[in-house]
Order: sequence, then structure tokens, then C-alpha cells
Amino acid sequence: MLATLDGMTTPKPKTPQTMKPATAAKKLGVYLPATPAEFQEGVVSRDELNALQADPPEWLTELRRNGPHPRPVVAAKLGVSISGLARGGVTEALTTEQIEALKAENPSWLQQERTIQAEVRKEAVRVKEKHRKEATQKAEQTRGRG
Repeated sequence: MLATLDGMTTPKPKTPQTMKPATAAKKLGVYLPATPAEFQEGVVSRDELNALQADPPEWLTELRRNGPHPRPVVAAKLGVSISGLARGGVTEALTTEQIEALKAENPSWLQQERTIQAEVRKEAVRVKEKHRKEATQKAEQTRGRG
């Protein structure tokens, strides 16, 4: 019996954690089709991702600066939700220049979606504060009994 347990506890050599290019692009906040072919075709290790984040190559710096940007980044830069982008008809990646043009134009859908997003944020703060107060009251009640 002990001989079989010995085999189970032998440590396996560590293999580096890897991810698909789409996952790495998402973590880097860039639009995958705009990345170099070698990035799109390979796998990215955790160490490679950390290196890209710590010391971004020129292509990554350029993509982050000028785009095209993925929808979550576009939404954040416009101050709306991803759903709000879709409601406004924005379904593709946009460049920084296109985002700035949209901000300058300030169409009615963008104004409406920014208002909605502001209300959602206010509600999230209100709910968080409510939960904090409830937790404080519960903790005080628990202390009072002990």
C-alpha cells in the first residue's frame, strides 16, 4: 500500500501556464486582429504576458495609443457600457481618432448612454453603501450578544 502512495506524491515537472492569443489580447486590452501574426498564431505563457505588460514592445504601445481598440476599451473611453455601444450601433473596433470624433460629435445616443451609465454607477455606490451599513449593524448586533 505504501509503495502506491509514494508514486502519487512524486511532484510532476511544472509546465508553464499558457493562454490562447485571444485571452492574452483581452488581458492586454488590445484588439486581437490588429496584433502581429506571430502573436495571433502562437500561445502566450504567463511569463510572456507579464513581460509584455512590464515592457511593452512598440506594436503594443502603438495599438494601445491609436487602436483599433476592442469594444470594452471603446466603451470605457466613451464612458458607456458595452451594451450601450451596441444600442448606439457601434459593433466594430474603433481607433482613438474615431473615438475622439464621436466624443466631439456627441450624438444623442452617446449622451443618453452616458446618462444611463452615470445612473448605474450611482446605484452601484448606493447599494454598496447599503450593504456596508447592514454589515456594520450586523457586526454590532453580534458583538452585543457575545
